Amino acid sequence: MLFITNRQPKQSARTRINRKIDFDLTRNAPSNDLYYCRRNKQGDYTEIGSKALLQELKDSHCDQLLFFIHGFSNLPEPDIFPRVEKLQQLFDSKKAKQTLVIPLVWPCDNDLGIIKDYWDDQKSADASAQSFARLLNRFLDWRNEQGEDSPCLKRINALAHSMGNRVFRQTLRAWNKYDLPGGIPLLFRNTFLVAADVVNETLEKDRPGELISHASRNVTVYFASDDLALRSSKVSNLKNKIASRRLGHTGPENIGKVNSNVYAVDCDNYNTRYDTPKGHSYFLDDESGKPGVVFEHIYDCINKGRVDVDDRKYRLKIL
Repeated sequence: MLFITNRQPKQSARTRINRKIDFDLTRNAPSNDLYYCRRNKQGDYTEIGSKALLQELKDSHCDQLLFFIHGFSNLPEPDIFPRVEKLQQLFDSKKAKQTLVIPLVWPCDNDLGIIKDYWDDQKSADASAQSFARLLNRFLDWRNEQGEDSPCLKRINALAHSMGNRVFRQTLRAWNKYDLPGGIPLLFRNTFLVAADVVNETLEKDRPGELISHASRNVTVYFASDDLALRSSKVSNLKNKIASRRLGHTGPENIGKVNSNVYAVDCDNYNTRYDTPKGHSYFLDDESGKPGVVFEHIYDCINKGRVDVDDRKYRLKIL
């Protein structure tokens, strides 16, 4: 499994190709540097560098790339990498060698206590924006190096889960502010915002998340009103006098105020069945281990490049 991280390594901060690398999980301060790595097996990682990783993505047999941004309080083992393995297995079960999943690992905390952990991770999510904006710049530079005779033809997609949506939103804002003030390019074919732990107005015009719809052909918001993890998030935010509802609870506050490429998918009927009792990580398999209906919708979007909804006017689908 290939992965990219801004976690601080236990070794030197300087990149050294093909070295063994591991990370200090007690530290949630993001590194200024990015590390492009391979997970050989549980707890066994090798730094391969940006050029080798990007070339491997280009040379892969898959024609779809899916960058996965995890949520808060998730550590590489046993949370992020096993989840990505499951996601990869589900894609392969639908069509082998079509979609390759690459996790972007940002430094969550492992403190005890959800409220302390939550606020530590919010700070880390915001601070990670500069690092991952550098990743986007690196990709554009690499793509320009390929030349007209050997372009990279992969389609790029993103799936942000929970607080990973905050990381994604802040990354695009930093990229726009510091590197591309004239506007950011249309980079992603599909962007999937699952159980998004951001305010439900964020995608509206002139709001912090509007850039997500600028960078994406399609933006699909998956939400469930009984997501217990987001209820805890709301409690944590109320502690600091932030009262707005979460995007992953309600979908967009007003679909008429977001750009026309934003769609909403109501997952109330399945979220607690697929992730009992929290109903938060409901985008993987069902009770029998087969692809769940939320995953099936994600796969259909990737496969077709279109978003299936029931109500075209309100851009809504109820699963």
